[in-house]
Amino acid sequence: MVQHAYPMHGEDRGNRSTISITINGELKRIEIEPWVSLLDCLRDHLDLTGTKKGCDHGQCGACTVIVDGKRILSCLTLAVMKNGSAVTTIEGIAQDNGLHPLQQAFIDHDAFQCGYCTPGQICSAIGLISEGKATNREEVKELMSGNLCRCGANVGIIDAIIEVKDGGRNE
Repeated sequence: MVQHAYPMHGEDRGNRSTISITINGELKRIEIEPWVSLLDCLRDHLDLTGTKKGCDHGQCGACTVIVDGKRILSCLTLAVMKNGSAVTTIEGIAQDNGLHPLQQAFIDHDAFQCGYCTPGQICSAIGLISEGKATNREEVKELMSGNLCRCGANVGIIDAIIEVKDGGRNE
């Protein structure tokens, strides 16, 4: 089934492309305009609202998702650019009908307050761990600096990531 992402009132409807993207393990065929961001595609056309729209300028990290194993800012990425890719959103990271280890670590370390940034923080942290670049707390802080938490839960966020990264929880 092709899902349609319709343009705003009065815009040209003849400029759509059909793309295939695997979203959280499920292949989706989407008919979409070339100017639609991956973020808007996920939220507005696939009803996956866990990925948040924060600044819509790539400055806050709330829209972070995992594409082909790497963390990206979905607000700065056109959906058509990810034709053939595998996208994992916060809705797709749970394991065996339970929480992903990072989700549990966020709970254990009180790593959220309002929760708005949490999906992007968790997806970014999964990407960071899989990159294998962060070897200590300071590097984790630096590599997570693109994901902002305005509530001040940063200490708990870093503690949760360190716990999972260091093997406190198996992924």
